[in-house]
Amino acid sequence: MDQNYNYNTPQEEEEGIDIMALVKGLWDGRKTIIIVTAVFMVLGLVAALTMKRTYTVSTVMVPQMNSRSNSSLTSLATLAGFDLGMMNTNSGDISPLVYPQIVSSVPFRKELIYTPFHYEKADTAVTMYTYAKEYAKPTVMSYVLKYTIGLPGVILGALRKEKPEMEIPSAGEGNNEPKPILLTKDEEKLIKVISQNVGLAVDKKEGYITLTVVGSEPIQTAEMALKAQRLLQSEVTRFRTEKAQYNLDYIQARYDEIKKEAETYQAQLATVRDRSQNMATTRARIEQERIQSKYNVANTIYAEMAKQLEQAKMQVKRDTPVLAVVQPVTVPHKPSNSRAKTLIVWTFLGGILGCGIVLGKSYLPKIKESFEKAGAKEEN
Repeated sequence: MDQNYNYNTPQEEEEGIDIMALVKGLWDGRKTIIIVTAVFMVLGLVAALTMKRTYTVSTVMVPQMNSRSNSSLTSLATLAGFDLGMMNTNSGDISPLVYPQIVSSVPFRKELIYTPFHYEKADTAVTMYTYAKEYAKPTVMSYVLKYTIGLPGVILGALRKEKPEMEIPSAGEGNNEPKPILLTKDEEKLIKVISQNVGLAVDKKEGYITLTVVGSEPIQTAEMALKAQRLLQSEVTRFRTEKAQYNLDYIQARYDEIKKEAETYQAQLATVRDRSQNMATTRARIEQERIQSKYNVANTIYAEMAKQLEQAKMQVKRDTPVLAVVQPVTVPHKPSNSRAKTLIVWTFLGGILGCGIVLGKSYLPKIKESFEKAGAKEEN
């Protein structure tokens, strides 16, 4: 029994991990670990001192869905001779799940680029585009990354010929056809920055949305968050009330037309009555009855269109969505990124890398030896 026990023990030790040997290996290679950790600590200190401070602003909103009802509005097609039927205003609600797509759209981001905000370096409010062109300066870390990791791109960019900005051909005067959005190179860069700094999250379970904006300055970040909040409300309202607004414009145009027609018949009827006041001829009476009949029809349609116009205005207001603000926009006082955390992360990575180098040197020969033994067994 003793022989079997002594025979199995080395095998178990060989398959297991010797913690003491591992600790001893790390202790023997402590100089390497200290050197690597110190190097990363210096790099972390440089990164912490040169990094650009960022501020984060979050606002929480709850979409208020309005109840919608079908309303069948009457028409006087038989009296007018044409269809006056109201368009159905029961358009579908826009799901809050679509809101992130609105925030990530190019028109939304472009609006933020050309909205004036207050920066510390500028005396007056300037747009993000103007600030990037005239006031912003690259940081030391951006220069380091550009000429180290991004050096191949810099070289290729210098060798390539700079292409001129594209232009959409003019379609001529009077052509109101929609055109595709064409961005300049500078606008594309800023839109990428906006995509990283402005985001919207939807909580499906609780039913609220969170708008988060990251910026370089506290006041500028808060102003951008407030602008994004209002712009989201405006875009959602435009999508939601588009059909109702189109219906309102249509009824308003018909209302103005019928009103003018009724006033014209009213003036003609007054003229005929004044002219035939002392005349009792059949012709004058027939003419007066004919104009009176036209005026009655026009006046009836005019009264009905006035009702439809008021209903259409109420429908637009009824369809206007509201984003109830639960957590308003506030100016942040502390940056969201910490220099101390940056230094700690770099130091931790240096320590892990130093331990990996030491363990790699001690265990690499054993791993290589085990592979050689396994290959020799397969050959035998």
